[in-house]
Amino acid sequence: MRWGLVSTIKALPRDVLDFAAYHLDLGADHLFIYLDNENPKAEAALNAHPQVTVTRTDGAYWRATKGHKPAKHQVRQTQNATQAYEKAGQAGLDWLGHIDVDEFLCPTNDIASALSTLPQDINAARVAPAEAMAPDGQPGLDPKALYCKAWEPDLARRQALEAALYPNFGSYIRGGFVSHTQGKSFLRTGLAPLTFKIHRAMRGDEEVGPSRFLDGVDLCHRHIKSWDSWQKSFDYRLDKGSYRAELKSVRPTEEGGLSLHQLFNLLIEENGQDALRGFFEEICLARPALLEGLKERGLLRVFNLALDEKRDRHFPNWRHGTA
Repeated sequence: MRWGLVSTIKALPRDVLDFAAYHLDLGADHLFIYLDNENPKAEAALNAHPQVTVTRTDGAYWRATKGHKPAKHQVRQTQNATQAYEKAGQAGLDWLGHIDVDEFLCPTNDIASALSTLPQDINAARVAPAEAMAPDGQPGLDPKALYCKAWEPDLARRQALEAALYPNFGSYIRGGFVSHTQGKSFLRTGLAPLTFKIHRAMRGDEEVGPSRFLDGVDLCHRHIKSWDSWQKSFDYRLDKGSYRAELKSVRPTEEGGLSLHQLFNLLIEENGQDALRGFFEEICLARPALLEGLKERGLLRVFNLALDEKRDRHFPNWRHGTA
């Protein structure tokens, strides 16, 4: 069972190569990496690897593919993933997954085995997210590990944990997740024409399926690494990313629901950075009480990605520099 990934990436060279090396080490047979900005150091390293197809999406690329560069990065991601899907079968892949540079597949066994257990009539496999929490000096944590909250699919249990673990903000977000809860998808190759979007594939107005969750695989999502890193990306996410105004609230407005865009703006208006810090500490911080609550519910995940080791193994000639 041969599988690969596609990702559109705008990140530091170290982060690009961490993502690639980790998944090559995991057993990916091929990676399609679309660089969304000029990144010569990462591009050179990726080009030298036989299992990676790297594409610099410059002006010439976009003129050839869509006539112009789409303003929204979500549209660029979809275009690139759809193009990679059309190439995946020629590369000998049975499945192609679409994930981001801050997402890492974490299987209990291996990805090929998990995919091989799917019946032949299953065309899409979804991977459930596990959102990483920020360590930020919390006691008793392994500095080499990532502590993540897994997704709770049962509605009643999820609402109970929201009330118990996140008393102030749990009603505004699903399962304690700041970022997406849909997970990401693998698609069986050979199903074109289709559009490979961020969380699913579409053929016209219909989602490509049948679909099933991939057992024994978490998608470790490093959406928030620390308070400082969250602050650096906050304005962009509020304007154009995962907190943008067009995204809906978890609960209807008439029931007191607010979207993250509305909630964050309200917090800023009320008490500025102090209010945002209160949200961060309740929802995003790997505090002992939250870790214990997640562990009791079977929702605590602890991953050691060993990114430095894997980057050096797969890209030995890359030099760290200042990245």
